[in-house]
Amino acid sequence: MSDQNRGAAFRALHQKGNPFILANAWDIGSAKMLAALGAQAIATSSAAHAFTLGRPDMGHVTRDEALAHAQDLVAAVSVPVSGDFENGFGDDPDSCAETVRLAYEAGLAGISIEDTQLPAATPYAREFAIERIRAAASAARALPGDFVLVARADGIMNGQYDLAEARARLTGYEAAGADCLYAPLPGTLDDQAAICAATDLPVNALAAGPFTAHSRADFARAGVARISLGSALARATHKVIFDAAEEMFGAGGFTHLGKGISGDKVDALLSMKN
Repeated sequence: MSDQNRGAAFRALHQKGNPFILANAWDIGSAKMLAALGAQAIATSSAAHAFTLGRPDMGHVTRDEALAHAQDLVAAVSVPVSGDFENGFGDDPDSCAETVRLAYEAGLAGISIEDTQLPAATPYAREFAIERIRAAASAARALPGDFVLVARADGIMNGQYDLAEARARLTGYEAAGADCLYAPLPGTLDDQAAICAATDLPVNALAAGPFTAHSRADFARAGVARISLGSALARATHKVIFDAAEEMFGAGGFTHLGKGISGDKVDALLSMKN
């Protein structure tokens, strides 16, 4: 699929009230498995990618590393791939714009840019955060093919600002040219529905933490267009490692190892064309 067709196909998946699941992968194998199991689109996860490098989340992966990782996933699957690109790998608006251009060249169908001054959890001032999205959106519109720019307001999740501030930021991001809006974990599903009702743009919701208690149908009723996993699936995988290791190196048992999927099943999924 060409870059132009990939972006257009990705955009078409975004339908308010009919959310698709954007499956965040962390390596080629997980991306291929998720696509084989039915994912309509794949995304990177900044946290999950950092884990594979033995690093913590939030600002510990370089732009070059994120781009190379994204290119690996793009080459591995035929479905669109979106990049979780943290704060755009730079504070200034020009850095965000350059990240958009480089992401498109890497074959990505879109990226998300958050308003956090990494590696701290401190948010950028609202007007500056909006200016960053304006620069990214301008770069996206200048590309030869379609590209979905997601603007994130991460302050609720990071404990830095409230729902009212998040909504004000999202309104500014919409006016600045964002294609999709995202405020991870906005308290309750009613809060999520209020975010969706306040915009004509598609809204991404995060299936993590307390929001894992809700189904796709619940998110649809809230008006969500896209459900991403963030690092939740990777963390679930790490929980298996943690539990098995505690048993092995503690009591000396191996029962957790008997709960794994068969090698033949994994081989079959990895061999499927997607």
